Amino acid sequence: MFPKKNRADKKTIEKIFKEGKFVNSPNLTLKFIKTFNNKKQISFITPKTLSKKSVVRNSLRRRGYIILKKYFNTFPAGFFGVFIFRKRQDNILILENEIKSILNKIN
Repeated sequence: MFPKKNRADKKTIEKIFKEGKFVNSPNLTLKFIKTFNNKKQISFITPKTLSKKSVVRNSLRRRGYIILKKYFNTFPAGFFGVFIFRKRQDNILILENEIKSILNKIN
């Protein structure tokens, strides 16, 4: 699992939803804000509309965090973001490509 210091907490997520910008892809949406802080915090949200089963939602989040570990250092300093799943995607390679393309749009 991703370290808790690198995951966004509830207050940060509320701030991101109020003030943040967003980038869309077919299976993911990234809402984010950039600050002058040196921290980076990123989380995944899987809504109940995607699946009623928590096992499915948690497995999607875990897959997202596994992919995010590879690319976490490429996010700019002071980046606070939330990835929101739009569709259920079991293929890790497709999710990885979407995270890469979102990263390219940000930087």
